Amino acid sequence: MTQRTANHQLKALIDESGLPYDGVARAVKAVALESGQRLGTNKSAVHHWTLGATPAGPTIGYLAEALSRRLGRRITREDLGLGSPAGGEDDSIGLTLDFDPIETLTAIGEADVNRRRFLAASAYSMAAATLPPATVQEAAARTRTVSGGGVAGRADVAAVRDMVKLFMDMDERHGGQHGRAAFVQYLITDVAQLCRGRFAGDDVRAEALSVASAAAHLCGWKAYDSGEQGLAQRYYLQSLALARASGVPGQDGFVMRTMSQQGMKLHRPEHCLALAETGWGRARGRVGRQVEALFAVTHAHALAKTGQTWRALAGVQLAETALAAGSGDEVPFWALVWGPPVATVHSRTAKVFETLGDRPNAAHQYATAAASRPGATYARIIALDLVAQAEQQAKQGSIEQACGTWGHAIDTMTGVRSARTLKAVRTLRSDLRPYRARGVRVAAELDERARIFLDHHR
Repeated sequence: MTQRTANHQLKALIDESGLPYDGVARAVKAVALESGQRLGTNKSAVHHWTLGATPAGPTIGYLAEALSRRLGRRITREDLGLGSPAGGEDDSIGLTLDFDPIETLTAIGEADVNRRRFLAASAYSMAAATLPPATVQEAAARTRTVSGGGVAGRADVAAVRDMVKLFMDMDERHGGQHGRAAFVQYLITDVAQLCRGRFAGDDVRAEALSVASAAAHLCGWKAYDSGEQGLAQRYYLQSLALARASGVPGQDGFVMRTMSQQGMKLHRPEHCLALAETGWGRARGRVGRQVEALFAVTHAHALAKTGQTWRALAGVQLAETALAAGSGDEVPFWALVWGPPVATVHSRTAKVFETLGDRPNAAHQYATAAASRPGATYARIIALDLVAQAEQQAKQGSIEQACGTWGHAIDTMTGVRSARTLKAVRTLRSDLRPYRARGVRVAAELDERARIFLDHHR
């Protein structure tokens, strides 16, 4: 029998963290859960790791991230005493912004389209969420083009933009899992090739990098919709670098806004406020008022998440004022990811009120958001807004009204392929359990509809 060598590096880091072995196990499981992975890690497993056992699969990444958050610095698998990843499976890819973002995007995209598990199950990195602005600027400066080949003009860029917009619309109508591999493949071939060519002028180059940023953002959104948070973050970071390289006013701030929202979704408000504030600072006065409203309401949500109630409510008012002032403004295509700004502002305003515990206003805003989007185009987000509205209604004791709204949401989800909608229906069944136990007929009928829906989409 082979004698294991104790892992003194890991033991030292755990000792430095001050966490007992069961505390380390809980932290590792919490990180894994952010990407939809349920681990059975316990204190015995952690003890075995310190004695020389190697954590299985992506657990190494979750362990590194858990200790990184606890210690306030980035911990790598080498720091853990676990050596370099085998077969080039580097789960830190895309987190450091040390390379040309087009090259990094290509590497991420190839791993994604081949469904390499080491990346799909990778951890969301708190360190990457707090990269200083100078690092982003340095990454943007690494974006390179080549001197050979044909010259790309506005028509070439417009063709790629039209394709990205087509996939954006399909994503909202059919869910993030629909056409995902095809779009990632398009990113690493056509989009990357466009960005590697010569351009008719600096303005055309800027447009091309802006479109590439939007494409990377959409790939991140598709990964997010599949519950792959670490992968989504990696796409977002490259999108941010490309937006900065393009110089298009406000687009880099828009990506920061998305990154802030991702952090809030993962219940990591520590750095979300800074991201929201920095993003808005990059856009304020450089974009139209409707787009400014998107930034203002995300900032308000971050304020609510950090317990700043009155500032959050003032932010909501600011967003509403900006919307009214910007009526009729042209909105750039990269800011239309979730539909018309008015609908997005209502949806995010609902989250502000939900965070503050104001259920009636939250339900009203979710309903308004759902009604503000064209139903045929934005099926997924409408369904999710309706689910959120129903949850607020149920928490107010209006179970029959909630069941009606939930039923409408299920109707809207037909044909949508999204991990988030499936999760929403599973949560719905859990929320209905106490009402079914009490013999509430509408709850039992809705639960049966939800069961059939899940069976059909299994």
